[in-house]
Amino acid sequence: MNFRVDRGHADGRIIAFCVAISIAIFFLDSLIPLGVAGGVPFILAVLVSLWSSRRRLPFYVAAGASILVVAGFYTSPPGGELWKILCNRGLAIFAIWTTAILSVQRKTIEQEREQAVSELKVLGGLLPICASCKKIRDDQGYWSQIESYIRDHSEAQFSHGICPDCARAMYPELDLE
Repeated sequence: MNFRVDRGHADGRIIAFCVAISIAIFFLDSLIPLGVAGGVPFILAVLVSLWSSRRRLPFYVAAGASILVVAGFYTSPPGGELWKILCNRGLAIFAIWTTAILSVQRKTIEQEREQAVSELKVLGGLLPICASCKKIRDDQGYWSQIESYIRDHSEAQFSHGICPDCARAMYPELDLE
């Protein structure tokens, strides 16, 4: 069995689902009197659009939802005070765009983090090391300096120095205290 996901097909279903959600919300918004903030549920369509691999889809959904919020102003039954109606519609559009922008930013950060983690080279498992000279035996049976082995198998780089204990042992003639 082939369980490979066709991203284009999945994206098409997500887009269709966003459209269906938006149409349903618009229909309900058209039935609710104007004084009620019927545009806020469009946030659901924006959040569903985040499942898509298309980076800009949440912005397209937010734009479509904004248009439907404005259209809902003209199709809803009368009710409420005009300034409250306009504030509710404006807040709904603000919430839709805030959700789209923050969600896309978060998705981008998560993708960048996943990419960075996948690029990390990590040493793991048991490393056979000589108890005397501290060389490490590699998979082919060769012994390498610990610095060479770690440099070749990770992103680590080395700089050398001498710790105070070794400096005293190696250079007793120098007064290092």
